Amino acid sequence: MKKILLGAVSLIAMGAVAPAFAADLAARPYTKAPPPVVAPIYDWTGFYIGANGGWAQSRSCWDFVVAGLVTADGCRTQSGGVVGGQLGYRWQAGGWVFGVEGQGDWANIRSTRVSVIAPAFSTEARVDGIGLITGQIGYAWNASLFYLKGGAAVTSNRFDILTGGVSVASASSTRWGGTVGVGWEYGFAPNWSAGIEYDHLFMGHSNNSFSVANPIVAGALNRISQDVDMVTVRVNYRFGGPIVARY
Repeated sequence: MKKILLGAVSLIAMGAVAPAFAADLAARPYTKAPPPVVAPIYDWTGFYIGANGGWAQSRSCWDFVVAGLVTADGCRTQSGGVVGGQLGYRWQAGGWVFGVEGQGDWANIRSTRVSVIAPAFSTEARVDGIGLITGQIGYAWNASLFYLKGGAAVTSNRFDILTGGVSVASASSTRWGGTVGVGWEYGFAPNWSAGIEYDHLFMGHSNNSFSVANPIVAGALNRISQDVDMVTVRVNYRFGGPIVARY
C-alpha cells in the first residue's frame, strides 16, 4: 500500500513540474516565406535610334525605246556594301508590336557591262544611296521580336555610257518605289537590341535623260528597270522605360 501511495505522489509531482519546464523552453523561431520569383518582361515600346551595315545587290536592265519600240540591251547585277542608320518608334500591345521607321544608307553598288546592241560601248549602273520609310508589325516573345515591314523606298543612282573606259553620256536619278522586308531582333540589355533584316526593293522602271544624245541608238530613250535586295545587321538604342516585372 505504501508503494502505491508513493507512486501516486510521484506522478502528481511530475505533472506539476512539467508545465513550468515547458514554459522555460525557448519559443520556436518564425521563418518568413521567401519572396515570389520575379519574371522579367522586355518592353519594346518607345523611340529608338540605331546603326546598320551589310550587303546589297542591285539588278538593272537597260532598254532603248524608239518610236514606242523597245530594244533590250541586257541586264546586269551588281553588289556592294551598305552602311547607315535608322530612327523609329514602336508600341507594344500584349505580344503584338507595331512601329514606324525611317532608314538611310550610303551604298557602293556598281557594275559595268558591254552593250549588246553596240559592243564598242559599255553601260554602267551605280547605286550610292538607299532610303526606306516603312511600317512594321511583329510579335514579341519577351526579348525576342520577329517582324514584317513594308512601305516606300528611294534610291540615288548614276548611269553612264562608256567607250574606251571614258564616260560619253551620263544621267543621275532619284527613284521611288516600294519595299517589303522581314527581320528578327533581340533585346540583350534593358534599352539595347540587335538583329538582322532582309529587304527587297521594287523600283520599277523609268526613262532617263542623258547629258548628250544617246550615242548607242540615236534618238532613243533609255529605260532602266531596277530591283534591290539588302541584308543588314542592326543595333538599336531605345529611349523607353526599363524592363518591367511580372509576378
